[in-house]
Amino acid sequence: MGRIFCVANQKGGVGKTTTALNLAAALARSGAQTLLVDLDPQCNATTGLGRQPTHQHPLVHGEAIRQGVTASDVPRLDLLPGSRSFRDVELLTRDDPRQSARLREQLGMGFNAYDFVLIDCPPSLGPLTKTALSSSTEVFMPIQCEYFAMEGLAQMIEVIRDVMQGGNSRLQFGGIVLTMYDPSLELTHEVDEEVREFFGEIVFQTVIPRDVAVSEAPSHGKSVIDYRPRSRGARAYIELCMEVLERD
Repeated sequence: MGRIFCVANQKGGVGKTTTALNLAAALARSGAQTLLVDLDPQCNATTGLGRQPTHQHPLVHGEAIRQGVTASDVPRLDLLPGSRSFRDVELLTRDDPRQSARLREQLGMGFNAYDFVLIDCPPSLGPLTKTALSSSTEVFMPIQCEYFAMEGLAQMIEVIRDVMQGGNSRLQFGGIVLTMYDPSLELTHEVDEEVREFFGEIVFQTVIPRDVAVSEAPSHGKSVIDYRPRSRGARAYIELCMEVLERD
């Protein structure tokens, strides 16, 4: 089994889905067989790759992962689409130990064919995120370079540690990446310094800049690497991919 990244942050708007999608595309472009799993009911990872949400989520209806996977336009990148069905969302987010155990089993059995799996989680610390964490080998946290970046992180870290201490967990801290980085702002440098001082070496050296190309790419159903390969954002995600590969 390859590396399974749970891309998570309880705050919304921090570049979580953007990072999951673009890092997955970069890893696939590097030659790795990659799967992007959309567990966020907003389904932005799905539409960001030019695909439509499913009417019935395979994880709700007990289907094998491979039956729900669809190919993307990026070679070696597959997608498990999300669902906006209110019933599916309710079932997936229900705090039920039996449901969580079944989801973990489904997820674990479906990842064997891939070198990398990236799970895009909802912006919450609910049962769905906890199940994704317990099914992963690494947690990957995007942090926005703004005032409230550190707010709520203590609670996030507490949940991650609880999962790590679980009997069957393989979870480790995979890394933290700073997003929406604007070097012209003093606040950006303050957040950068504070995050690196607190977390140390698990913070990636690569930062993701504010770049309009990164924001535009999902509306074209593409990663920024495919939409505008020479942009600052595309270069940043390629460099982040290289760091991820070096940490193997």
